[in-house]
Amino acid sequence: MVRPDALPPDWFTADDSVVGVALVFPLQGAAGIFGPACELCARLAAEQVNRSGGVLGKELRLLPVDGGAAPRHVAENVEALVRLGIVQGVTGWHISSVRQALAPRIAHRVPYVYTALYEGGENTAGVFLTSETPDGQLRPAMHLLAREHRVRRWFVVGNDYVWPRRTARASHRYARESGGAVRAEAYLPLGTHDFDAVLRRIERSDADGVLMLLVGSDAVRFNRAFAASGLDERCLRLSTLMDENMLMASGPAATARLYSTAGFFASLANQDTLDFHGQYAGRYGVEAPVPGSLGESCYEGVLLLAALIERAGTLDVAAIGAAADTVSYEGPRGLLRLRGGHVRQRIYLARADGVDFDVVAQLNPHGSRP
Repeated sequence: MVRPDALPPDWFTADDSVVGVALVFPLQGAAGIFGPACELCARLAAEQVNRSGGVLGKELRLLPVDGGAAPRHVAENVEALVRLGIVQGVTGWHISSVRQALAPRIAHRVPYVYTALYEGGENTAGVFLTSETPDGQLRPAMHLLAREHRVRRWFVVGNDYVWPRRTARASHRYARESGGAVRAEAYLPLGTHDFDAVLRRIERSDADGVLMLLVGSDAVRFNRAFAASGLDERCLRLSTLMDENMLMASGPAATARLYSTAGFFASLANQDTLDFHGQYAGRYGVEAPVPGSLGESCYEGVLLLAALIERAGTLDVAAIGAAADTVSYEGPRGLLRLRGGHVRQRIYLARADGVDFDVVAQLNPHGSRP
């Protein structure tokens, strides 16, 4: 039986002239704060693909799916779209719990490009990943902050699901490598509003660094509460999931000594990034949501999905997987290639400067400046 909310809207039509793609991104919940940027970036990429001839000579057409619902609910909806032949591919930003529910249901049927930073270790056939993992993102950032800011004692605060918990597990090793330690951890449900108990624990600890593994509006509320408590004068904060929309929502008074690490920042002043901003502003205007790293990842997800299908010359998942390591594409992060199902890319460390980011270093996997 097909759930009514799994059916496409009346405006969406799919026939032999169309390659339908489910764009799974958050329309609600903690991650909903960057949902609009995800959708706009993905649509910009789809328009560019179609202007260049589409995919296998067909129009690439996106079908939005709310990735902020319960993981099982999202997986059931997307599986129904695949089973009915409405979509022939899946991409988008959504949390790891959704990916874990979705991948076993659809990855053997259609190509699935997952664009969110995640905890690492995904090797399901038919799943391709564009974003950062802890070893290439968090590890060098912790090493650099230990070396240049003498951060040794970490307190981890994260949402209570697979990405924060597995990333925190890795952070213990990264801290030891730079002569430090993770002293304590706290995990909170998605949608948390009250951080008083966690802030008291941080205040009682001897932490000089807080690793934030919080999603969207949860991170925003934590930033505000953290600054209001005065802890920003004592503890540096590091996040691996903090884009410009979250920074602006936090407010300039709540971002002192806040660092973020990612493969893309809107403030990067290289030609690829400037071209992307020009195209985005030209299409949506200067008042559109900022295309930070999380939204931009959906732009790349569409580009990679199109490149995978074009390279294989077919929608067959096995053929796409066989050709995947020969695939490359060019976007706001430059020319990127797949290796072992993951995109290899440059990673940066940025410091919050009010409601913008100042990129202070390009990182490498060994934890030092290149």
